[in-house]
Amino acid sequence: MSFLQIPHPQEARRLFLGRSGLVLSGAAVALLAGRDALAAKNDGSGAQDTQILNTALGAELEAIAAYQLGAESRLLQRPALDLAVTFQGHHKAHAELLARTIEKLGGKPVSPRATYNFPVNQLKSQEDVLRFAAQLEQGAVSAYLGAVPLFANRDLSKAAASILGDEAMHWAVLRHALGEVPVPAAFVS
Repeated sequence: MSFLQIPHPQEARRLFLGRSGLVLSGAAVALLAGRDALAAKNDGSGAQDTQILNTALGAELEAIAAYQLGAESRLLQRPALDLAVTFQGHHKAHAELLARTIEKLGGKPVSPRATYNFPVNQLKSQEDVLRFAAQLEQGAVSAYLGAVPLFANRDLSKAAASILGDEAMHWAVLRHALGEVPVPAAFVS
């Protein structure tokens, strides 16, 4: 299978969810849709959940900046450039959702940093940029995996797990683009 034959991430997600039988609770759907119903479920443990969400938001903002760097580097050629812009769009959607949820829980969302410590001097080819992006996505998978059990509000855990799935797909697609086995193991850590 060539890189050009990879299904669009939204299509891959739709196919997976359609086959998985995954059912989200009403509150998780409300969270994913950005509705106010979730805030009503706050049981007083919102401060810890807000802190976790803000950490996730910070990572999403970093990913947005990283994909912007990659897109502006002139090192990515199509279709890798299109893929990077698509993934950046996913991270923007995650960030918007997280920020709205933090506000609904009474918190203040973190802002993007003025600068990020990206290894710019090491990005000399398309492969370098893709490998950097893959490492960020792998880190996001691990971070969300660690965050899911920490939420007091279990609906937030379900929503974070949904984002985790998207990050894992990004990582797999980027590994494939690099010529690596897209899913190297039966479990992620």
